[in-house]
Amino acid sequence: MILTMLAVFLIHVLLGLPLFLSLLVTALTGFLFVDPSMIMRMMPQQFFGGINVFSLMAIPLFILAGNLMNASGLTERLMGFARLIVGHLRGGMGHVNVVSSVFFAGVNGSAVADTSALGSLLVPAMEKEGYSRAFAAGLTAGSSLIGPIIPPSIFMILYASLTNTSVGDLFLAGVVPGIILGLAFMGMNAWYAWHHRLPKSGSLPSFKELGSAFIAATPALVAPFIIVAGIVLGFVTPTESGALTALYVALCGVVLGRLRLRHCWQAVRDTARLTSAIFLIMAASSIISWLLSYAQVPTQFVELLSPYVDNAILILLLLSAITFVTGMFMEEVSALMLLTPIFAPVAMMAGIDPVHLGVIITLNITIALITPPLGACVFVAAAVSKLEIVSLFKTIWPFVLLAVFVLVLLIVFPNLTLWLPNALG
Repeated sequence: MILTMLAVFLIHVLLGLPLFLSLLVTALTGFLFVDPSMIMRMMPQQFFGGINVFSLMAIPLFILAGNLMNASGLTERLMGFARLIVGHLRGGMGHVNVVSSVFFAGVNGSAVADTSALGSLLVPAMEKEGYSRAFAAGLTAGSSLIGPIIPPSIFMILYASLTNTSVGDLFLAGVVPGIILGLAFMGMNAWYAWHHRLPKSGSLPSFKELGSAFIAATPALVAPFIIVAGIVLGFVTPTESGALTALYVALCGVVLGRLRLRHCWQAVRDTARLTSAIFLIMAASSIISWLLSYAQVPTQFVELLSPYVDNAILILLLLSAITFVTGMFMEEVSALMLLTPIFAPVAMMAGIDPVHLGVIITLNITIALITPPLGACVFVAAAVSKLEIVSLFKTIWPFVLLAVFVLVLLIVFPNLTLWLPNALG
């Protein structure tokens, strides 16, 4: 049954059918194997039930906050602050690229949005500084992986809804891994700048310049603290936090005189377009998730890996390998929705902390955004940098390997993930 469903899914994707329709046809095929009489009753029920979760309302609100942030000019202020902090170093614009991704991640939580918003500005700037266009685009796509790791994170919200894990703990657990990932990409950029003898650009900024840039960027820098502190301290739910953040960013845009009614309308339209795509995929994926559960696939998977449950690191490496390969050929939201219900029982039996598992799965799914053949961030980076997609896929592998190295580091040393939520829990 599983192999037939997988073949049906791949065939329809290759034929160009929209992803959610490919998933629905795959689910229909699965029901023909299990019990055709349940098709009319269970498919609609699971389709709507899969998105009838209150916490998922946080997703469009955080996407809206990111879109309003771009329209309000706050993104440019963050980039200006990042440029003063690291722009004077050798390979400064590459460092600015990574640091801007760290800052931008604290509001949006979407890697694709990060690549689109920052790439169009930073790739040409890096090229002027002496970078090859391919490396600049690759670094933009690679550093965008920080977006779904540092809170807020769309993937973490989805994982929490599937496993009843605390969103606040997941958000806290993503902070240190996100910073480690950023430092890793900065290290790669520093090596590239040294190897290619890129010149230093600019001089060390004065305290007055730093102070002015920090004050200008403060409205944007405050947003992540509103998100994390409100959820962790129990003042707001993730959904309420998303609404407060969107309202806060909009008010900042109005006060700064950059946000107009037409900008708000465009931000709402962009949010609705992206949210509808995500929710359609989630709804279709939830049918397959229920079908696999009904067919006891998770139980069979647990039995298959039961000889190895005494070794948590080995279990996480096996789950990561499966997720990595799946993510290369399946859209990330659907991969998360399908794999999490299967992996969670295995991790529980192996004694793996569900928060740790959530960060590992999130990073795995995120890495798939820059892997061939379906890496969405690579397609966006190629578009904004005007590069051939095949050429960029050839140069993206060092960034993929660096992200995998960070993933293995987090698997071997779980305290890197769990230290902050345990300390503040």
